Amino acid sequence: MNFVHTVFIFIGTASISFLGTKFLLSFLENKRIFDTPNERSSHKKPVPKGGGIVVIGAIIFALIFIFNSFSKTYLPLIIATLALAIISWVDDLRELPAGLRLTTQFVLVTFVLLMMPPSEPYFHGTIPTWFELIVIAFIWVWFINTYNFMDGIDGITAIETISIGTGLFLIILLCGEQSEVALSGLVLAASALGFIWWNWSPSQLFLGDVGSIPLGFIIGWLLLQILPTPLWPISIIIPLYYLSDATITLLIRCLNRERFWLPHRKHFYQLATSRGLSHAHVSSTILILNICLIAWAWFSIAFPFISIFCAGLCVLLILFYFRGIT
Repeated sequence: MNFVHTVFIFIGTASISFLGTKFLLSFLENKRIFDTPNERSSHKKPVPKGGGIVVIGAIIFALIFIFNSFSKTYLPLIIATLALAIISWVDDLRELPAGLRLTTQFVLVTFVLLMMPPSEPYFHGTIPTWFELIVIAFIWVWFINTYNFMDGIDGITAIETISIGTGLFLIILLCGEQSEVALSGLVLAASALGFIWWNWSPSQLFLGDVGSIPLGFIIGWLLLQILPTPLWPISIIIPLYYLSDATITLLIRCLNRERFWLPHRKHFYQLATSRGLSHAHVSSTILILNICLIAWAWFSIAFPFISIFCAGLCVLLILFYFRGIT
């Protein structure tokens, strides 16, 4: 695919997302489909939710257009993404039991893993294949829920999606490998870019579970495509902020013997807004951090472990900043 086609796909996907979200916003307002504030919310007035309908729709449309057919690689992903989006939209409307949502995620993750063409070992042969698939399934489901947990302030998940998608596109393209993953990353970035106009603080529209959960599913799948390759460090470095904030917060809550499965406002980015930092400030800080992580991901091609260590230090610094420790 040449430069002109790539630019066309980027602009087309971003335009579909932007214009589609504009029309969707009116529909959601007319139907009064709102996210109503509660004690765990970071907003103070009802905001329409469900923007993910257009974001995910634009991504799927673009993927079908790019690869020109339902390939063996992408067909299971598209089917599972649509199923997950439907379940998540129902959850947005009537709040399904957590057990049902989690079971659905495991079923769809397992379906895609089993239907995908054989690949090199994800962990490069360090553990048995049968055990590797179990570990990968749990990691993938955790990443899906991480994306959902972290979608709590204006612009944050759009920024994270733009960053991950752009990082994957630039680094993989420069390395001349896995062009399908690179183009998929570009599509994700474009769709999130079209949405962020409506989601930036003060937000006019939220993604909802119909957006954050399928996004976590697709991005998790893309990162898994890189894990078996020599570029494996970038699959860890680029999403490191979201993974770190969600995982460390969970561990702290477990150590404090809290009921960690209940909603809360203890993520680092939430602590930052609770102590007075604006949504725009926090999301912009994460954007700057993610640019640094993309740079370390590029550096990791030559120095993988040094880059992972330095990227971890950058994330740790921001976590301390958000928590108010200087």
